[in-house]
Amino acid sequence: MKHSIRILLLPALLVLWGTAQISAEIPSGYYSSLNGKSEGTLKTAIHELLYNHTLVSSYSDLPRYFQRTDVHPDIVQNGHPMWWDMYAEIPLYTPSFSGLNREHSFPKSWWGGDTDTPAYTDLNHLYPSEMKANSAKSNYPLGVCSSTTFNNGVSKVGPPVTGQGGGAAKVFEPADEYKGDLARAYFYMVCCYQNLTWRYTYMVQQNLYPTLNSWSVNLLLQWHRQDPPSQKEYDRNEEVYKIQNNRNPFIDYPDLAEYLWGNKKGQMFYTTNSGTTPTGDPNLITPVQDMALDFGQVALGKSTTANLLFRGENLRRSLTVGLYKGDKQMFSLPTTSISTSLINTSAGYNLTITYTPTELGGHATSLLIYDGGLTGSRTITLHGECLPMPVLHTITALPATDIAEDSYTANWEVPADDVVDYYVVTRTRYNNGNSSTEELLAESNSLEITDFDASQSESYFVQSVRLEQRSEPSNIIFVEHGGITGIEADMTLGTAYIPGGIRFVCNTNHYNITVYDTMGRAIMTLPEVYPDMELQLPYGAYIITVEGQRQPLRVLVR
Repeated sequence: MKHSIRILLLPALLVLWGTAQISAEIPSGYYSSLNGKSEGTLKTAIHELLYNHTLVSSYSDLPRYFQRTDVHPDIVQNGHPMWWDMYAEIPLYTPSFSGLNREHSFPKSWWGGDTDTPAYTDLNHLYPSEMKANSAKSNYPLGVCSSTTFNNGVSKVGPPVTGQGGGAAKVFEPADEYKGDLARAYFYMVCCYQNLTWRYTYMVQQNLYPTLNSWSVNLLLQWHRQDPPSQKEYDRNEEVYKIQNNRNPFIDYPDLAEYLWGNKKGQMFYTTNSGTTPTGDPNLITPVQDMALDFGQVALGKSTTANLLFRGENLRRSLTVGLYKGDKQMFSLPTTSISTSLINTSAGYNLTITYTPTELGGHATSLLIYDGGLTGSRTITLHGECLPMPVLHTITALPATDIAEDSYTANWEVPADDVVDYYVVTRTRYNNGNSSTEELLAESNSLEITDFDASQSESYFVQSVRLEQRSEPSNIIFVEHGGITGIEADMTLGTAYIPGGIRFVCNTNHYNITVYDTMGRAIMTLPEVYPDMELQLPYGAYIITVEGQRQPLRVLVR
């Protein structure tokens, strides 16, 4: 279906997409491992084909990749190309990407938010989004709204119609022209990441096949059929393939969904235009010629790595790889030869390349690939940018708001001059003397917590992140169902974490302070504390009572 323009402004430095193609250009032999398979074996073959891909360098660098995948090819406003945003119609010029969210269309909380899985930075389900729409969407499942609590003309959020939602109170309904796009992104995710354990099962089940539950199969197939792949999806699929060396097969072969969940279920799948090479003909399926591997922005004195996936058929001898010209001294390889036994497999081989800049500025070199029985060579561009080490000041955590039975919103404020990529919220839950801690990422200066347990109390502190470097932790906020307790409740004295201890935050001196350990033993008394006074404490949790304050302080020392 033709897509209308749902876009945000982008900086003028970007290069627009080239001339649109009529259809996808599927690499020779790419899908040959799927031929002759059906149902569960077909889905597992898709998983094995897609899972081992070249990883995006970091979460911070996602907006740089969006410049290649999600810029409108034709529309320019005030000299600037524009984001193609599927969630809102609000144009937003973002030279520093402020206000731009990195939207996991398949919610990250559904697999527990683990940042180590490739799903976390997989461009096949990540899109740029305007902040308010992303926040309203939350981690709700896809569905049709019976009424709306949020409607910006593109995205709707509200209670589901009967039979949908999988038990969720609300669903997210995209515009008609994007329903097929998101259905195919979900098909991709439940195949590529069928190995994950689901924390939320609104639309999925804990199994390898079919993974999608019955109501979500019906919904997604309906959207997939009514809104077939558009030129936007074909173009984006090509760009993602050039970045991470895997594709969304449901864009290349829309009928594939029917073989897994629809009206061709039980039949063997064969590519109608497989593009397979003649038997014995050596073929390097990936990486492709003129691909660019982007290492993103790196702080001076630091290094980063990226994996480049190699997969082929019928290669007769080892491939040779080497760095060629440019700033090759800034990059390094673990080997110059890759065995055919590693490349001629469905999993392929990931070559780890390291970027260690020694001076500020942009750097580029070429990775030359040859031999293996191939005719000629292939050249892959490697590039990265070195920036000064960022200066990040300590964030001030603010009281939680919108406290409900199962949710609340964590808040904080950031020094005005700090340039921030994203925030890390460290959340600790307390229950019957035990505690558990997890880290959550946020795009703006608030984060909705949606699984607040009625039997627990919680605390959180916040750090800003720039170029993968973190600020010092903020003060700690404690949240309970009866309201907020802790340093921001009714206290005039608070604390901020420092390595090996705490720093007192106050405007005036305070008197008669007692520090208790978790066993209730008084381990220290202080007759007086003053603003910014530091106190060294061993690793652990502490309760601090202060004369004149109704609520005690609770602190963690890491």
